[in-house]
Amino acid sequence: MLGNFSYKNATKLYFGEESLKFLNEELPKYGKNVQLIYGGGSVKKNGIYDEVVRILKESL
Repeated sequence: MLGNFSYKNATKLYFGEESLKFLNEELPKYGKNVQLIYGGGSVKKNGIYDEVVRILKESL
């Protein structure tokens, strides 16, 4: 291990069919830039990716 450091990874998760409605509450806390990270592609197949991108664009 190189040197001394501190690492914190606070994570807040929302579950359920209406969990995307909380995105508008959370987005302003993090500034104007966000990074979407997803896996194999089911997020695009089930439409969640497009919905999240729409919400992000509307929040600008």
